Amino acid sequence: MTTQGGAPALFEECRIVRAHGELDRHTVAPLARALAETRAARPGRLLLIVDLSEATFTDCSILTPLCDAWYDCRARSGWLRIVYGNHTTDLVFRCTGLLDRFPAYASAQDAWEGRTADPGAADPPRRPA
Repeated sequence: MTTQGGAPALFEECRIVRAHGELDRHTVAPLARALAETRAARPGRLLLIVDLSEATFTDCSILTPLCDAWYDCRARSGWLRIVYGNHTTDLVFRCTGLLDRFPAYASAQDAWEGRTADPGAADPPRRPA
């Protein structure tokens, strides 16, 4: 199941989409819908944190909605960062060669600050548009 909510004031223009439980081809639709709605509701630059810290299982069905959102955020001079610590999520990104695109962030605060769980993989700072 996925929830979408306004970001805390601390995160300014950043939006957070959260998902929990199992994310597979049968259950990924709410995540895909929340990502699409967030992208549609926010014109201009988009900074997006996807919090999968409560996802108990993920498979490759998460890749299409995440990649679509990543491309959209990048096209709008923004970014998408993912909070996760689950081994299966890491394995999905590692096996598909997307670990560099989707490094793990330990918390939404760390994602906001660009501080990955693996400090060597941190996103380079981007200048505001």
